[in-house]
Amino acid sequence: MSGKRGNGEGSIYPYKNGYAAYVWVTKPDGKRARKYAYGKTRDEVHGKWIKLHTEAKKGPVATSTPTLAAYLARWLKEVVEPDLKPKTAETYGMHVRLYLVPGLGAKRLDKLTVRDVRTWVNTLLEECQCCAQGKDARRDTSRCCAAGDCCGQVPSRRTVQDARAVLRSALTNAMTEELITKNVAGLVKVRSGRKVKRKPWSVEEARRFLEAARSAGDPLYPAYVLILVLGFRRGEVLGLTWENVDLDAGEVTVQLQLQRIRRRLVHDETKTEASSATLPLPRICVTALQLRKKEQEAAKQTAGELWSDSDFVFTTRYGTPIEPRNFNRAFTGRTTQAGVRVIRLHDTRHTCGSLLAALDVHPRIAMQILRHSKIAVTMEVYTHVPSEATRKALRKLGKHLGRQAP
Repeated sequence: MSGKRGNGEGSIYPYKNGYAAYVWVTKPDGKRARKYAYGKTRDEVHGKWIKLHTEAKKGPVATSTPTLAAYLARWLKEVVEPDLKPKTAETYGMHVRLYLVPGLGAKRLDKLTVRDVRTWVNTLLEECQCCAQGKDARRDTSRCCAAGDCCGQVPSRRTVQDARAVLRSALTNAMTEELITKNVAGLVKVRSGRKVKRKPWSVEEARRFLEAARSAGDPLYPAYVLILVLGFRRGEVLGLTWENVDLDAGEVTVQLQLQRIRRRLVHDETKTEASSATLPLPRICVTALQLRKKEQEAAKQTAGELWSDSDFVFTTRYGTPIEPRNFNRAFTGRTTQAGVRVIRLHDTRHTCGSLLAALDVHPRIAMQILRHSKIAVTMEVYTHVPSEATRKALRKLGKHLGRQAP
């Protein structure tokens, strides 16, 4: 084929071992620039040149495309962190760091295919993360994987689903910015794994736990009461302030939570509006908080100048916030000492409804406490009524606590 340019091909020219072409396009930022295409033959480049012209007529065209790793870093900084809750942003960053960048980060954003994502998903479902992340190699004493004995620590299907969801969200934003035209992550599905059935405490087990904590004089006993009777989450109980407690009216407002995010404690509003509410306090909760206030005043007097003033209801002996992980450890330790079956701290929320029924709390009030939208849901929980002996024991526990409070 001669080197003469064809009609309308003024932008196609010989380049190195083939040909090159360019088209003037408008970039996403509104500026004009050249977009280049390369190929070994004139016909190949001509086809790409025609395609560039078509894209330029449709709208803005990016003249350079980053790798997925570079794009995800910018997406986290400019989109995720400003728009989402700190804990959610931290979770997104974790999935990007541990799963997306190692598996797909080197791919160019516009060259990422459905097959790439499917291969990544299949590999992730079978790859030991202890090996992939070099966990043992960073320890002082190597074991399992670093010692040549793979532990097979593969991520769960739920984790893989979450990682794919983060990628899909990132690519959706890339489409909004007109960097790509198709979200390949949305075309790849991950079969859901079976949910692990949790077995929360019965009312009798919860009563034994509370009685053991109260008998031992555990300073976190009032926190355990709020978790079991009102269904507080860990962050909600640790982030509770006296400003949001009205003992005279018998009400507590849930609107803040305490979490450790990126190595610092963050005291922020709850994740959703549904999580925030003003709840009526059953008598056992009122007396527990009265007791907590008395104990906190005594601790302040003992600490003297070492006391750190804060409005938190639950603090260390020096007035500082309680570390969330330490609260988990304290709960597990108290459970073991009480001789009660060990469960996750979060599973105590499922015991809440049955405890309210045992404490003779009216279903309408329980509906408000449990934050149910329909009374039928609350009444279904209330069908699991404990024995009369257990009900009497719980009421007795509340009365005993009331005598301890000021």
